[in-house]
Amino acid sequence: MPVNSFDQYPLTWKPDKAALKRPYYRSLAADLEDKIRRGVLQAGTKLPPQREIADFLDLNYTTITRVYEACRKKGLIYGITGRGTFVSPHAEEDTTLVSETLRDDVIDLGAVNGYSEHSLLVERATEAVVRKGYLRHLYEYDCPAGYPHQLAAGVRWLEQVGVHTAAERTAVFSGAQNALTVALLSLFDPGDRIAVDPYTYSNFIELAKLMHLVLVPVKGDGAGMLPEELERQCRLNRVKGIYLMPAFANPTTVSIPLARRRELAAVIRDCGLILLEDDIGAWMAAAGGVTVPSLFDLLHGESLYICGMTKSLCPGLRIAFMTYGGRFRKQILHGLSNINIKTSSLDAEIITELILNGDAYRIAKEKRALAEKAGQLFAALFAGRCPRAAEPGYFRWLPLGTKKDPARVEGDLLRRGVRVYHSGRFAVQAGAAQDYLRVSLSSAGDFRHLQKGLERLRDYLEEI
Repeated sequence: MPVNSFDQYPLTWKPDKAALKRPYYRSLAADLEDKIRRGVLQAGTKLPPQREIADFLDLNYTTITRVYEACRKKGLIYGITGRGTFVSPHAEEDTTLVSETLRDDVIDLGAVNGYSEHSLLVERATEAVVRKGYLRHLYEYDCPAGYPHQLAAGVRWLEQVGVHTAAERTAVFSGAQNALTVALLSLFDPGDRIAVDPYTYSNFIELAKLMHLVLVPVKGDGAGMLPEELERQCRLNRVKGIYLMPAFANPTTVSIPLARRRELAAVIRDCGLILLEDDIGAWMAAAGGVTVPSLFDLLHGESLYICGMTKSLCPGLRIAFMTYGGRFRKQILHGLSNINIKTSSLDAEIITELILNGDAYRIAKEKRALAEKAGQLFAALFAGRCPRAAEPGYFRWLPLGTKKDPARVEGDLLRRGVRVYHSGRFAVQAGAAQDYLRVSLSSAGDFRHLQKGLERLRDYLEEI
């Protein structure tokens, strides 16, 4: 019989003893997994100590150890020494965006490639770097954060998107995802909470899941995250950081205007949050002659700003510039040296060449023109169904108009020869309203295929 009474000390996980079957550890592991995947046990929930649950069930301690270990291997739970065992963030589903090869007849409206077929100026920059005669130096292992002239070029690029910083507070990374990984591992601990939009970058969701970080969705409106809601969540959840995409957010396409940025900056400052600002669309606005001050500038540089170059210049050159406040410098460089080791100096040099010779700005304007043309095509085909985007971008957030299962919707469209991603892949909280499609306008290959794919999508939506 159990030694202790649990009437006054309820357990967060309380299996039905009468429903258990032998072997007990398998039955209990299945029960725990079911409750996590159904959202009965939410992310961040602290599970009972193993001895307490063993006492409650009148089972051997070793049996409960096997249960926890089985669920830990599946990524459902994690332990923190001295603090206990917790339900993993976003453990109820896998939001990873698949990258498998598609059938020849399938038009890709899922991946956001950034018009990778338009790369002539990138090829010329590569040839120019080779002709300069110092290629062998780019193969050496030195300056892991980037060579001084590469950092100076990055600072120049950042200035035109509303970020003012210095080379000594900037580093080169192997793409924005790599920069996010280094930032999270360097500045956060398992169990820490990060505020995000209710729908956000799916790879960030998975990254947080791998690192056992808890994402706290904060309500917003057409101008972005609501400052009062952010402040409320900070009070309720001991939030440590915040992740934002202020310009053409992925996947919702929302851009945060200056007034809202100032309000958010005030909350971030007052609550002492670590801001990760992911630039996904500021370059597109700058190519159209519009520059809005970054949150980094509004916070006087005491945050982190990540500027990926894959969408603006070339998807195959995995380069991103991260600039950071002085108080983060030591931790970020330590993380960079131990996680990234060193970004390809050749890739960084090609990006540097493009910035210094001015072709980077020409490429950005060309890609903006392509995005505008694709947006006009989308608007014509989905008039009345989807609000016209205020700015050009590589994707659209399309209301679906059905409560069909997300996997079924994606499967139906794939069988019709179109790949798109359902909003369920971008939802931070299980069970949230998931009634949209993110439709890429930049990965179909050409405008003829894009139109054909969009027409297939339109016809499907009309049928359902």
